[in-house]
Amino acid sequence: MTRLPSHYYAIVDPSGGHEPVALAETLLDAGARIMQIRLKDSGGRDFLAAARAIAEMCRKRGATLIVNDRVDIAMLAGAHGVHLGQEDLPLEAARRIAGPGMMIGISTHNVEQARAAEGGGADYIGFGPMYPGGLRNNAAGMGLDHLRAIRAAVKIPIVAIGGITEARVPETLAAGADAVAIITDVLNAPDIAAKVRAILAI
Repeated sequence: MTRLPSHYYAIVDPSGGHEPVALAETLLDAGARIMQIRLKDSGGRDFLAAARAIAEMCRKRGATLIVNDRVDIAMLAGAHGVHLGQEDLPLEAARRIAGPGMMIGISTHNVEQARAAEGGGADYIGFGPMYPGGLRNNAAGMGLDHLRAIRAAVKIPIVAIGGITEARVPETLAAGADAVAIITDVLNAPDIAAKVRAILAI
């Protein structure tokens, strides 16, 4: 059974104007122990260079690194895992490439997708968007009742994502999430390290 090393799932996303490697270092120094690098608009060369640098920092701190979308970059960087969306490489194909040792997470939006991910051998699932707002400015969120339904449907860890703020962490964890992925509330904070420490203290 996969265990996530923390209830805070950090995401390295340059959308707020942050340089990825420097941001990752800030998050790790503040105590993050699982992080995903997500560089949607970067070419493969830049993505790999950042992933390799961040993977080295994670190794030194005993942290877990997940690469978004790209199984090839995850393997080349020596990351611990890859996170795939519903439109990305299918889970079965990704597992064939990555082998049994790599953690694979799958984004899900309903009970059917969550069960399919678990049945296909995913190590954990992402579920959301939880609340309105967030990085993608979601008009609506799935809410806590949907999260409870997902928790009842699967046994693997759930990472809740989408519009989650520090204030919403307790209710999200109480509804069944094993971890919360927070982007906007962290990256827009005047002091990112202080925000991360506050979330980890919950």
